[in-house]
Amino acid sequence: MDYEFKSKLSAEREKVEELFEYEGCKVGRGTYGHVYKAKRKDGKDEKEYALKQIEGTGISMSACREIALLRELKHPNVIALQKVFLSHSDRKVWLLFDYAEHDLWHIIKFHRASKANKKPMQLPRSMVKSLLYQILDGIHYLHANWVLHRDLKPANILVMGEGPERGRVKIADMGFARLFNSPLKPLADLDPVVVTFWYRAPELLLGARHYTKAIDIWAIGCIFAELLTSEPIFHCRQEDIKTSNPFHHDQLDRIFSVMGFPADKDWEDIRKMPEYPTLQKDFRRTTYANSSLIKYMEKHKVKPDSKVFLLLQKLLTMDPTKRITSDQALQDLYFQEDPLPTSDVFAGCQIPYPKREFLNEDEPEEKTEKQTQNQHQQQTATQQQTTVQQQQVQQQNSSQTNGTGGTAGAALQHSQDSSLNQGPQNKKPRMGPSANNSGGPSLMPSDYQVQKSMLYTQSSVARSAQTFTLVRQSNCSLSERLSIGGRTLQARTLLSFYT
Repeated sequence: MDYEFKSKLSAEREKVEELFEYEGCKVGRGTYGHVYKAKRKDGKDEKEYALKQIEGTGISMSACREIALLRELKHPNVIALQKVFLSHSDRKVWLLFDYAEHDLWHIIKFHRASKANKKPMQLPRSMVKSLLYQILDGIHYLHANWVLHRDLKPANILVMGEGPERGRVKIADMGFARLFNSPLKPLADLDPVVVTFWYRAPELLLGARHYTKAIDIWAIGCIFAELLTSEPIFHCRQEDIKTSNPFHHDQLDRIFSVMGFPADKDWEDIRKMPEYPTLQKDFRRTTYANSSLIKYMEKHKVKPDSKVFLLLQKLLTMDPTKRITSDQALQDLYFQEDPLPTSDVFAGCQIPYPKREFLNEDEPEEKTEKQTQNQHQQQTATQQQTTVQQQQVQQQNSSQTNGTGGTAGAALQHSQDSSLNQGPQNKKPRMGPSANNSGGPSLMPSDYQVQKSMLYTQSSVARSAQTFTLVRQSNCSLSERLSIGGRTLQARTLLSFYT
């Protein structure tokens, strides 16, 4: 070991703590680390950045996968990795991204809280359409490059705030992403069961090992429904979830309670699922005879003959082989009727959503499904309690008119929700057209179609797939783990640093 050379490299290496100001600016957590809002100390630019600090010493397999993929993937709707920093003192790894002020988890939470406060403010349908279009466009790019995201959920869909990319969707957190091949091969036994349960496709819950791009499409369908209703469509208790076992009774029960039990003609290959015997033992078709997606969405004022429902139905098709693809979804009639999708999901209007709040270093961000489920339960209990109180007031003061009483659903909020009053007060805020030369909203052409030069050729992706398999081998060297498509993340420097 040439320690003199190692010391020289360490001295020349850029140090994140010297370049950026981020202390006390923690805004959340990713799959494997903390996220900070940062600005340059030298004042070269006024941009805001997101610094993700990877937990632990060195680079985990999840972080390695994300770094390797993000260096290859370039698309307006996929988060861009700007730089990787290495800290010699504590052997930490930092990833630098452009900062996104919003994400769908917080946006949906904002609207859910407004309903609880009896000031309902639905997401504008024009905004929902633009959000969905950009999510599909980003996923279409990933799928065209043989990449599965595998962990799509509202918290991983970022939305840019004020700035050059205002209102632009960014798909983030590629820690669970992986390359796949055609024809598909079974997943390795050590490959973790992925996708957060509420957004997990039924074939995964039934033990499928050959799962495909369709799992991302199902998750997008779940997000679409949540945007339309401000509620997770397939939420359930998750205290007893075992990630090592794909079958989960409560989650399947929730899906069937909304969708109905799949008929044999609708999903012929369900009998081939590894967990099908368990399904037969635990479930009865008659239990869900009165359940259907039509009835569920009608409760939320979505008509079954509307184009929005027809697309949702295609995204949430039980049989993965019949589920719509991202390419087909982008061409759906839903996106061809007014209002047309725009590149700025806020359509040029004032952004009503509060900025991210800084968290204490020991304070976890409230983004887990279990916490959200507790919030739903507390909201229901609070509403029931409020109703009882109002009835008592009516009985005791029959001559007085009723007041609004306590705020129902207060448990749904945390400190960030004190900013709710900053938003518009009318029930259905108008979203004006995006600024353009024609004076009206224009159809945002698919970035995948317009920027085909950004797509890597299948041959280069195939080469990447070959080297990417090294990432999943625990006994390979660090330089091999970081290698993809012949490119390395300063592997030589890393070796001298970590050996």
